Amino acid sequence: MNEFKLTILVLYYSRHGSTRKLAEYIAQGVESVAGCDARLRTVPAISTVIEVGEPDIPKEGPPYVELQDLAGCDGLALGSPTRFGNMASAMKYFWDGTSAQWMSGALTGKAACVFTSTSSLHGGQESTLLSMMLPLMHHGMILLGLPYTHAELMTTSTGGTPYGASHWSGANGSHAISEESRNLAIALGRRLAETARKLRGGDAE
Repeated sequence: MNEFKLTILVLYYSRHGSTRKLAEYIAQGVESVAGCDARLRTVPAISTVIEVGEPDIPKEGPPYVELQDLAGCDGLALGSPTRFGNMASAMKYFWDGTSAQWMSGALTGKAACVFTSTSSLHGGQESTLLSMMLPLMHHGMILLGLPYTHAELMTTSTGGTPYGASHWSGANGSHAISEESRNLAIALGRRLAETARKLRGGDAE
């Protein structure tokens, strides 16, 4: 077996903690695969008020993502809460600044998946996941979803889609992540890591 370490970037934005918790479960799935490390990163909030800024280092949680994190990763899990059926502006702002990485092909051929959390059950989970896929497709990434071999997709009433992991958080993140949504998030992280290993020529375990 080839001996190498893969870095899977788990990049997310979270306001009330639900998307962050999904990211942690995905990271757990990534690290269940031999030779794969999860690198958790976030993006700063943005404001319509120009004078308002975020500190250079977050007060808590993982560091802010840097563009070199994209070039250095072997796979990517991208997560955001929904904003009117779309990814949050903070995450969109980050991707709007990746033209150099797009032109150089820094992400081309790497595996990717997406995940989201919504405050209402039908608040745009699937359209948000699809919106996050768009920049990844332009970057030439290989997109992964969740197959229906995961029985939870047929029984869940709290989140989880074939497009990626999801969670119904309720107002202000009041709903805990269900066992089904947790299992699907872990499974998505594991599938991402296994695919990244195969693309690098290693056997998933």
